[in-house]
Amino acid sequence: MKDTGLKSFYSSMLAPCPYIAGREESKLAVDISGAFASDWNNLLSRAGFRRSHSVCYIPACPNCSECISVRIPVAEFQPSKKMRKVLRINENAKIAFTPNIATTEQFDLFAAYLLCRHAESDMTQMYYEEYRAMIEDANVDSVLMEVRENATLQAAMLVDVLDDGLSAVYSFFDPKQRRRSLGTFMILKLIEEARKIGLPYVYPGYWIKSVSNMAYKAKFQPLEYFVNGMWTRSLPD
Repeated sequence: MKDTGLKSFYSSMLAPCPYIAGREESKLAVDISGAFASDWNNLLSRAGFRRSHSVCYIPACPNCSECISVRIPVAEFQPSKKMRKVLRINENAKIAFTPNIATTEQFDLFAAYLLCRHAESDMTQMYYEEYRAMIEDANVDSVLMEVRENATLQAAMLVDVLDDGLSAVYSFFDPKQRRRSLGTFMILKLIEEARKIGLPYVYPGYWIKSVSNMAYKAKFQPLEYFVNGMWTRSLPD
């Protein structure tokens, strides 16, 4: 039998939900490490999964289905008035797509971002080697998008290059630059890049309607939602 590199799916143990107070989360996950990692990453991303390190996962929470995987059809997307303002504010920024190699410069920005924006997250305890593993240790097609101004790193995003799009795996930015909306700016630049290289979608991650720091994803219209095993442009009531 041909070795596809796919191991068994498993469910994680229940844990407090990091997004909605009082709820518990569980994930259905699978280790995709091996020679066929990129193939499985492509396939599972189209099925609503997300990647972290060498694992692809999808929420499988009891009595909750608020986490919804979303994607942006880049050919139809047009930036809103506010998004065009974000582009103007950041017009002097330099964008580069580089190999997914970790640096201490990135790590310092990553740590500052977490302390300001996600101080209660376990990720604030990460050492540099753990950050390096997050960026580098997966046998998939990935790049880093770096945003610089006056040669200073302002923001970065780990991006998976899929066969049908670009997937925003994790992003962080200078928390003191809130006025610049660097998170939105990076998604806009990811859409531009996908359009440039002929890929139909950008996958910005999970969207939760009731969580304010995820609300920005719904502003990228049209937006497709992965619901009941298929991609749709409308949500059930």
